[in-house]
Amino acid sequence: MNQSTLPLILIVEDEERLAEVVGDYLRAAGFRVHHLGCGTGAVAWIERERPDLILLDLMLPGQDGLSICREVRSRAQVPIIMTTARVEEIDRLLGLELGADDYVCKPYSPRELVARVKAVLRRTSRAHEHRRGGFLTLEPDRLQVAHDSKAITLTAVEFALLAALHQAAGRILSRDRLMDRIYPDNRVVSDRTIDSHIKKLRRRLGELVPDVELIHSVYGVGYRYEEPEANEGLSHRPR
Repeated sequence: MNQSTLPLILIVEDEERLAEVVGDYLRAAGFRVHHLGCGTGAVAWIERERPDLILLDLMLPGQDGLSICREVRSRAQVPIIMTTARVEEIDRLLGLELGADDYVCKPYSPRELVARVKAVLRRTSRAHEHRRGGFLTLEPDRLQVAHDSKAITLTAVEFALLAALHQAAGRILSRDRLMDRIYPDNRVVSDRTIDSHIKKLRRRLGELVPDVELIHSVYGVGYRYEEPEANEGLSHRPR
């Protein structure tokens, strides 16, 4: 098999021995592997080489894992599994809603980690296929969204909100993260503002695809975009 066609996994880990062991297991499972021992320069490498998945340690020399994850997530949707040696950090990571696809606490089994890598790649691949399948087509230059032969024009805020959810299909995005995406000038707005925009966006999407719920509320957390195929059929919009 041509090695260049194998999925590329980037390991960002300062524990050299651990990175070697994990790399060996990943190669045996049919992946290409690249290792970076510190966070400095990781974002530039990711943008240049475009790995299929990133294993990202939380505590790194140079740039730490949290800031790398934030920076990567602001530019791309490459799958990220974050690792940490501190059990108490897992809840904090989840609360920060960084957009990572999974979290693993050290010490971990390399076999389990490989299984997690495969599961995340399968899940994100399915989400990509749903988006590529063209249930909705987003046209940013015209602020339009289309389904089949019908299109509607959104406001700039509505389009930015839909684009953020659409790009992260299947993931829960917190209100804070959505505010960061639609208000890059860091203006102060309340959670109610996001909820109001979501309500208006749902109403507009209802004109395009009646009786289909694409944006799902996750109580106390935020919102998630899912297309009908991911829901095993059509979901009716809330009245």
